[in-house]
Amino acid sequence: MKKQNIIWLVALLTIFGGWSCSEDKLDSGTNFSTAPIARNEFDKWLLKNYTYPYNIDFQYRLKDIETSYTYNVVPADSAKTAKLAIITKYLWFDAYQEVVGDEFLKDSSPRVITTIGIAGYSGRGETVGSAEGGLKVTLYKVNSLDDATLKNYDTMTEYYFRTMHHEFTHILNQKKPYNTAFDQVTRDAYVNNDWINVNLPTANRAGFVSPYAMMNTGEDFAETFAYYVISTPKQWNDILQRAGSSGAAHITSKANIVKEYALSQWGLDLDKLRETVLRRGGQIATLDLEHFN
Repeated sequence: MKKQNIIWLVALLTIFGGWSCSEDKLDSGTNFSTAPIARNEFDKWLLKNYTYPYNIDFQYRLKDIETSYTYNVVPADSAKTAKLAIITKYLWFDAYQEVVGDEFLKDSSPRVITTIGIAGYSGRGETVGSAEGGLKVTLYKVNSLDDATLKNYDTMTEYYFRTMHHEFTHILNQKKPYNTAFDQVTRDAYVNNDWINVNLPTANRAGFVSPYAMMNTGEDFAETFAYYVISTPKQWNDILQRAGSSGAAHITSKANIVKEYALSQWGLDLDKLRETVLRRGGQIATLDLEHFN
């Protein structure tokens, strides 16, 4: 009896196994599209100038997952973003590349740049730039740009370039920490979020390049780096003059630590970078923002 049951079981397995093998066919298709991606001229230019050389994903089509839920956001105008991308390459990436080379940018550039149409508003004012985790930089307020603004270096510096250098400094600091001696220079003068109530002359006299630098040591370091790079020698001297002898000594001490950090940790000469940025800034009005060269 047991032998007969085994024979029947083997027969059934053979029948169903054969049916299963004959009916199950692998689907050679895929749920993912294999069609070539449709790219416009701006997309192709971004690939050539950001993605291929520096592995940067420059995102101008709004993606919720790449935006901060802290702010209400709207998409950036693509034509204005294209012009901003050309200027950003010229005054940020090309300037650093000229001074310290390709490898520095390949290693230290943000992996994502995102553009947003309006500023990020909060109780402390508006945000025009931010950096996250050493990987992503977000540029806001793109839809406010017009051609006159785009070709005005002073205005664009106020809007973007100072912020770009500031946020880039955060990325560098996240990769390599700076000398904590910096934190001790004005350690008792930081005011956290109350910086918004401090005016510029008061901040300078306290030993800071800007009111925002008084928030904490990390923001102070980034502000000192950024202000040094964007300021002409006269503008930097004006800061020191407003600061008075004590404030100027503190600012100079911190600036020297910033310069030593950039050179020793990154091989980046801030004096050469400032010279390059200012030269390129003087040429911004001559840039062709209408064509993707």
